[in-house]
Amino acid sequence: MDFFEFSPEVEKAADNAMKKCAERFAELDELCEYNGRRVLRAFIDNRVSEMHLKGTTGYGYGDEGRDKLDAVFAQVLGAEDALVRHNFVNGTHAIVTALFGILRNRDNILFTTGMPYDTIQEAVFGENVGSLLDYGVTSPVVKLDENGLPDYEKISENAKGCKAAYIQRSRGYSLRPSYDIDTIEKIIKAVKSTNPECIVLVDNCYGELVEKREPTSVGADLIVGSLIKNLGGGIAETGGYIAGRADLIEQCAYRLTTPGAGKEVGCSLNQLRGMYLGLFHAPEAVCAALKTSVFAAALFEEFGYEVFPRYNEKRTDIIAAIKLNGADELIRFCEGIQSGSPVDSSAMPEPWDMPGYDSKVIMAAGAFTMGASIELSADAPLREPFAAWVQGGLTFSTGKTGIMLAADRILKGRKNG
Repeated sequence: MDFFEFSPEVEKAADNAMKKCAERFAELDELCEYNGRRVLRAFIDNRVSEMHLKGTTGYGYGDEGRDKLDAVFAQVLGAEDALVRHNFVNGTHAIVTALFGILRNRDNILFTTGMPYDTIQEAVFGENVGSLLDYGVTSPVVKLDENGLPDYEKISENAKGCKAAYIQRSRGYSLRPSYDIDTIEKIIKAVKSTNPECIVLVDNCYGELVEKREPTSVGADLIVGSLIKNLGGGIAETGGYIAGRADLIEQCAYRLTTPGAGKEVGCSLNQLRGMYLGLFHAPEAVCAALKTSVFAAALFEEFGYEVFPRYNEKRTDIIAAIKLNGADELIRFCEGIQSGSPVDSSAMPEPWDMPGYDSKVIMAAGAFTMGASIELSADAPLREPFAAWVQGGLTFSTGKTGIMLAADRILKGRKNG
C-alpha cells in the first residue's frame, strides 16, 4: 500500500538516490555500532542504576542521579567532567554560560572560524544587553578564507595574549563546510602554538557522535551543545551540556548557579530519565539523521540543485544545506517538510521575525519536542542564497519520506506556477 502520492519524477529520483547512498549508509551503520558501544560502556562503567533515574526537588543537594549523569556524559565525550542540566534553555544558553564562566573583565576571546552563529552575536557584540562587550571583553574575529576554511596563520598570530579561543563546528546559516575533528585539531594547534594557556571552547552543536572522536580528544578545553539536538536522542525534553576540563567546568557551574555552590545545587525534577534514555538512544538517532541528510543531498542533486555537503562527502554534522531557487521554493520546501511531520503536519510554516536574527526566518519543525533539530526539521532566513538548512530524522524511513514530500511540493509548484 502506498501511503503517499508522490509524482513519478520524485519516485524515480528517490530510487536513484538510494542506490547512490548505499556505500555511505554502510559506513554510517558501522559508526552507529561503534558509538552505541561507546555509550553503553559509559553507562556500565559508571554503574547507572534505577535509582539514578529519579529526580529531586528543592535545592537538589545530594542529587546522585544528576551527578552520575555528569559522569556518564563526561566519559562519552572524553572529558574530565561535565555539566548536564535541564535548565539550559538552549544551546546558546549553554555556550553563553561557558563564555561568562571562563572570561573576566578586559579579557579577550578570539573567534577563529569567522563570525559566530546569529544568536551568539548579540551575546558577544550587543550593546547595553549584558553582553561580553558590555563587560569589557574584546572579541577579535579571524575571517575564513575564500573556501570557507580557517586561516591557520592568522589564527596563530591573533591568538597571542587571548584568554580564550572559540571554534564553531557547524556551518550556521552559511554555505561554508562544517569542520571535522581533524580540522578542529589544526585550529587548536594553531592557537596553542603561540598561546599554550589559551582556553579553547568548541561549539559542538550538531556534531556529537558524527565521528568516532569528539573535540576533547584533540585538545579542546571545553565543548558545548544542546540536548534537543544529537545527544538528547529525540527523548530529552530540554537541556544542554558543557564538558571538558574539571577546573573550567567548576567555573561554568558557578556562573550557572552561584559562586561557591556550583554543581552542588540544582534539582533535576523529573528530567533525569529522559536525559539518560536520550543519551542511550543518541547513536541510533544520529545515524538516522545522517542517513536522512545523505539522502536529501542525493535526491536534490538528482534535480540539479547544489547541496552542501554532497551525498558522498564526509559528514561532520547532521545538517545538509540545499541551495534553492528563490524565496518561493524555500517556503515550499519548508511546507513539504512540515507536511511530513508526525506532529502539526497540517500547519503551514510562515516567515517571521525570530528573536536573535536580522531577517525573517522560516522554520518547519513538526516535532514531539518543540524546536528539536534531531527530529526532521528545516529552517532558513529569507535572504540570499535562499538555501534550506535541513537536519534530523529520528528514523530514516520517516526522514526519507519528509525529504521526498519537500521535493514533491517544489516540483508541483513549478508545474502550477
